[in-house]
Amino acid sequence: MKIDQNWLKFIREQYPQGSRIRLREMRDPYNPVEPGTMGTLNFIDDIGTFHYTWDNGRTLGLVMGEDSFSVLPPEPTLLKLYMPMTVTYYERNEYGDLENDELTMDDRTATSYANTIAGAILLERRPEEAERGLMKYYSEHDGVEQKVRSFQFAVETRDGKLWGVAECRVVGTLTPEELSVLKDYMSGQASDGFGEGFEQHAIKFSDGEMYAHLWSCNNNWSIQTEQEQFSPVHVPGSDPKADDQTPQMGGMTLG
Repeated sequence: MKIDQNWLKFIREQYPQGSRIRLREMRDPYNPVEPGTMGTLNFIDDIGTFHYTWDNGRTLGLVMGEDSFSVLPPEPTLLKLYMPMTVTYYERNEYGDLENDELTMDDRTATSYANTIAGAILLERRPEEAERGLMKYYSEHDGVEQKVRSFQFAVETRDGKLWGVAECRVVGTLTPEELSVLKDYMSGQASDGFGEGFEQHAIKFSDGEMYAHLWSCNNNWSIQTEQEQFSPVHVPGSDPKADDQTPQMGGMTLG
């Protein structure tokens, strides 16, 4: 049986692996799964059969148009992408006036204001962003739009530094291409969208006013997944020094 590939692609996007199902009726004359049984989707094959692992341990597949069932998309999972954050500030002089020189806050001081900056980000959110966050402004009709239900910026401290975090609710799994597209969109929101407006709003603190920056023109700035940013996988050959595991002492090779 030939299946329309566009339809098959649509169905797979609507019901990714992990979707839950409730069976109403299986038209198997020999040994059907009982009505009301729940199961978890493993995959949809090339002829449109839904392959499930049922909660009772059975693995019979279902065919749309023959069997009767309801598919419940999986609950969104949280995906975090991290970007280094900087904080600049203007001090008040002895007369209570702000100095003209903009200073950059050191990491230790910046992390001490993490909660204050997080509160300022919350104040930037708009009522129309309540459901989808900044995905409301995503204009493409693609896998990213379908899988990423929402994303908002937040703040965390990791490794003694302040980090901007894009918190995403994702259904299914993003392909490498989709993740790259999402990162590009988030970079735009950090530099020219949400972040551009946010960094122009003063956050008052005891010694003056500070400004938090999600984006920076510094070459060290990037937006990465938690794995990429904090637990990168070493690729053999990418760093000759790291690949050379021969212990050395005083310029003499041991062993």
